[in-house]
Amino acid sequence: MEEKKLDINSIIGFVLIFGILAYMLWQNQPTPEELEAQEKAKQEQVEAEQKVKQQEQTKFTAASEYEVGPEVDSIQKIALKNKLGAFALSAINASDKETNIETDLLALKFNNKGGYLSEVRLKKFVNYDSIPIYIIKDNNVDFNINFGTTDSRILNTRDLYFEPQVSKNGENTIVSMKLKVSETKFLEYRYELKPDDYMIDFSVKSQGLSDVFNSSQAINLDWKLKGYRHAKSISYENRYTDIHYEFEGGKADYTGARDADEDIEDVAWIGYKQHFFSSILLTDSPFKTANIKTENLVQEEEVDTVYTKMFASKLPLELKGGELNESMDWYYGPNDFKVLNAYDRNLDEIVPFGWGIFGWINRYVFMPLFAFLGGFMPYGIAIVVMTILVKILLSFVQYKQFLSQAKMKILKPELDAIREKYKDNKMKAQQETMALQTKAGASPLAGCLPALIQLPVFYALFQFFPSAFDLRQKSFLWADDLSSYDTVANLPFNIPFYGDHVSLFPLLASIAIFFYMRLTTGQNMQAQPQQEGMPDMAKMMKYMMYFSPIMMLFFFNNYASGLSLYYFISNLISIGIILVIKNYILDEDKIHAQIQENKKKPKKQSKFQAKMKEMMEQAEKQKQAQQKRKK
Repeated sequence: MEEKKLDINSIIGFVLIFGILAYMLWQNQPTPEELEAQEKAKQEQVEAEQKVKQQEQTKFTAASEYEVGPEVDSIQKIALKNKLGAFALSAINASDKETNIETDLLALKFNNKGGYLSEVRLKKFVNYDSIPIYIIKDNNVDFNINFGTTDSRILNTRDLYFEPQVSKNGENTIVSMKLKVSETKFLEYRYELKPDDYMIDFSVKSQGLSDVFNSSQAINLDWKLKGYRHAKSISYENRYTDIHYEFEGGKADYTGARDADEDIEDVAWIGYKQHFFSSILLTDSPFKTANIKTENLVQEEEVDTVYTKMFASKLPLELKGGELNESMDWYYGPNDFKVLNAYDRNLDEIVPFGWGIFGWINRYVFMPLFAFLGGFMPYGIAIVVMTILVKILLSFVQYKQFLSQAKMKILKPELDAIREKYKDNKMKAQQETMALQTKAGASPLAGCLPALIQLPVFYALFQFFPSAFDLRQKSFLWADDLSSYDTVANLPFNIPFYGDHVSLFPLLASIAIFFYMRLTTGQNMQAQPQQEGMPDMAKMMKYMMYFSPIMMLFFFNNYASGLSLYYFISNLISIGIILVIKNYILDEDKIHAQIQENKKKPKKQSKFQAKMKEMMEQAEKQKQAQQKRKK
């Protein structure tokens, strides 16, 4: 075999490759500036590593920054003691975990850090998008007690770690969260949960801490909550989202939908109401004072929004014998009148049935009637049946109203003649007009009074349907949820004050209102005597006939479809009643004959009519005297 030898070409190739590599290394060597930067980076890395080691040694110097666990060295214990004082023991022994508890109605999580409820889910309800209803979730709540200590510290329970303990008391579950100084000295949050109850017994008690609390400094309970959106229309939900409270020995009030910042006294309970669900803090011994705040979190109603409003309360706590001892309750549940009323603590005031006579009508008439009907028929049908019953009950009022209009229509020629005869003496014309109406037994007021009688019922039902929890997520015809708007078409754009959808029930109600007003407005115009300014009045009434249905269409497009269904059926029935009265009950010839008979009979004036006549005569005399003096 021939031996291979290194020839001249190979040698030249190796030399060239080496030269090229040497040149590349020389070209890419770092500049003095780069060498300085590299040296500086190494130094910073060393300093950073030293800083991390220092932080690990002192990582418990702030309660909100440390990672707790069962193994803590002596240096960390000293740091904890310096920061937390007597409560360092809880931080050393605690762990940053949650305690999960479920009842028949509630799924709850208690956070060891802060000791408060960090999650509340209502197991029997879902929102408009079939997502479970959470009152508390993902840090939307802040519950804190702020206090001073005798060694000049200011502590917040939200930053401190509690030790949990779960036990049973019969069927009830007890969750004890303790912030310990020692095994015999602690601050305790105690929760007692019943199997089938939305109310949770809650107490804040301390033991052996009279030498820890600084009695000269205020102790405040701060409770904040961002309300989650639960309804399809956030603007509609926000209209019924506010703070309700009981104060001054049984009075109930609320902030309304606006932003609020109020100070109240002698407070028995505070409720963060979110249209159909509420979080309520109750106390056995009323808080002497409280500051409550609400803030609207919805900037643009057209944009998908997570939260509705921010709620905040600041409540002062008092030491008794140097210790805390507050017995309270939490309610997390639906704004169902029957559920709230059963607690007999005035919580049903959260349901906005209206004030005065309106609330009375809803509580004692419409609520029992609707509950009875809804017990054996679909709720949509129950609304229709209740509407029919209400209209039948008020049909005599409509009859009186239509009868008065018919009388005024028959008297119209005579009233026009009086005004023509005394066109230069308006006072005399009014006197003669009143005299004729009195003799005939007809008066414009007789047509107004029946309408006024219907107003309390109208307003009561306007308050009732948006507040009826039983309507929530109940379907009827094309409406998926009678407590929210029904949608038959989605628009590719948003119309101001109307929305981005078309609701059919408000549209039908608007059409029914138009025809109802056309009937009643025409009757009123025929009954009104001609006088100066009458053409302008006629135009205004004609405009109202078109304007009112349009307002109804815009106003109710985002309202509860159950309310629009009521107005639609109500106006249909009203139209039917008017047509029946007009065509089959009232006989204008008989009415005219009766008026003529009434005119022949001597008519005794009432005290009011006599007083009015006297005042008009005095005014006429004064006018004549003024005219003589001018001459």
